[in-house]
Amino acid sequence: MAEVGLSSLSIAAKRFRKKGGKDDEGGYRQVALLGIAARIKMGRKGEKSLSKDKNQSSASQDAQDEDSNKTPEPYNCSGFFQPDFTELCHRQDMTYIPQIVPRPRPPAPSPSQAAEGKPEKGKDKNKQLSAPEPDPEPLLDEDGEPVEPPPKTYTMKDKFEYFKPSIQVEMDNPDKLDTVTEVYIRGWKVDDCMMEIFKQCWPAMERLHTINLWQVGLTGETVAILASFIPLCMNLKNLILDGNSIQEGEENWHLLVDDDSSVQLLSLQHCSVSDEAAVGIGKALGTAKRFNTKLMSLNLAGNRITDVGAEHLAGGLRMNRSLLSLSLANNHIGDKGVKKIAEALSRFPLTHEEVVERRRLISEKGSPERNKSPPPSRRAESKDRPGSVRSSSHTDKDKSKRDKPSAKKNKDPKAKEEDKKGGTRKEKDDKGSSKKDPRGARASIAADAGKSVGKTKDKKVKKPTPQEQEQPDVPEVINPLMEVADYMSELKTLMVAGNRVLLNLNLSRNQITEDGVEELIKAAQYQKTLLMDNKINGTGLMRICLHKNKVSADSDELKKLNDMMAAKHPFYKPPATPDGEAV
Repeated sequence: MAEVGLSSLSIAAKRFRKKGGKDDEGGYRQVALLGIAARIKMGRKGEKSLSKDKNQSSASQDAQDEDSNKTPEPYNCSGFFQPDFTELCHRQDMTYIPQIVPRPRPPAPSPSQAAEGKPEKGKDKNKQLSAPEPDPEPLLDEDGEPVEPPPKTYTMKDKFEYFKPSIQVEMDNPDKLDTVTEVYIRGWKVDDCMMEIFKQCWPAMERLHTINLWQVGLTGETVAILASFIPLCMNLKNLILDGNSIQEGEENWHLLVDDDSSVQLLSLQHCSVSDEAAVGIGKALGTAKRFNTKLMSLNLAGNRITDVGAEHLAGGLRMNRSLLSLSLANNHIGDKGVKKIAEALSRFPLTHEEVVERRRLISEKGSPERNKSPPPSRRAESKDRPGSVRSSSHTDKDKSKRDKPSAKKNKDPKAKEEDKKGGTRKEKDDKGSSKKDPRGARASIAADAGKSVGKTKDKKVKKPTPQEQEQPDVPEVINPLMEVADYMSELKTLMVAGNRVLLNLNLSRNQITEDGVEELIKAAQYQKTLLMDNKINGTGLMRICLHKNKVSADSDELKKLNDMMAAKHPFYKPPATPDGEAV
């Protein structure tokens, strides 16, 4: 209808123009009325379209509201880090998703450089070498001077691209997304939401063995989330969290030292670890009732640990027998803390709690069948007591069993000889039949072999999984409280040999004087005497680092300690005398 009105309006306008624009009241009125009618019809049509659009938008909005009210289905991670991570980030409505990129490495040498370094084999020496490629022309600046080309040991990127958050990964096979072995995150905030995403992604990655989070602003909550799913990462061995300082009162680093986790290396360098946090870490390493058996290396360098924290860490070393390396460099440890550490390494008196636990363990070891049911003989005796009912058939069976061996013993010697003769006759008959009919014997052997092969085919042999093949035989860890103890009448306490498993101890950049060095010398000497007497298993300390302490480098005590450690080095060679013989 609107099109008809517009066409009639255009016809009326043409008529008005043909008349020369004279005042024609009829034509003017006709044009005006047609224009008004067309506008009314267009307005009605626009109102209808607007109402339709409003209805459609309201319906779509209602559908979106219904979808938002519905709980989304849980996402099951497939082990492919990149698609799993992006999908979970989309579900959290993140505005920016960090990219997953391979960890940068120095560029490999070009084929021409490799050919120059290693000549090809199998070619005749008499053949003429190919002409070397001409060097490219040097670049010249405006003045005509040569410009030094950029080095080829790095790549150029935009500055804003460089500072964007990204996740660097190491992969066994770059073509396969499920072969991620190491994850590196550096310099951007990892909040609770991001850690929850990692909680779903990382346990599904079977080959992941290293997590490195450097200066990512961890808090007590994010550390708790991280500690909750670390035991689910079955092959995780290295956990590096350097440069993450947590406020005092929220430090919960001890949650990472858990018996259920498989972490063997834990690094907390420059994390502002205080004495309160050291108390929890020391208890996680070992107490009278439980001790960690997985952690092998602990790095606490560059923190705020004093003698108080060192004392609690030494308490963990008393019962721990798995830690091989401990770094306490660049802290505030003095002679008191070193004395406690040396005591834990040599021998120490047992506390009341440790004595009670030792007695309990000894009693359980001495009577392992205390909680078991009584043997059947006692039950029989209880049944034979007056007042008990026992069937006559059962007694008859017992009597027959007792009489059987006596019947065998009373057999006549003639019967024994006949039995022997019968056995020899059977053997001869079997041998003779095999000689007379060797085909029959071979057929019987083949039939027996076929039966055995058929049985083996029916039984499906389970192949061991790669994880079962890689798992070595872990030796049984002996509780330190079960070792031989010496009673000291003067102190009225029991003394037990200390930790001999720790190999490396780093105490550089602390506040240790010559008194602390003397305590470490006593501990090393005590370990040496025990090793010479073959009273203990282990090697004892093999390396102690005391650089930049309050001890001069020319100190006799320091030289003596260094000489003792040098003698324990695997490649140590004693100095030769003028006669050429080793000392």
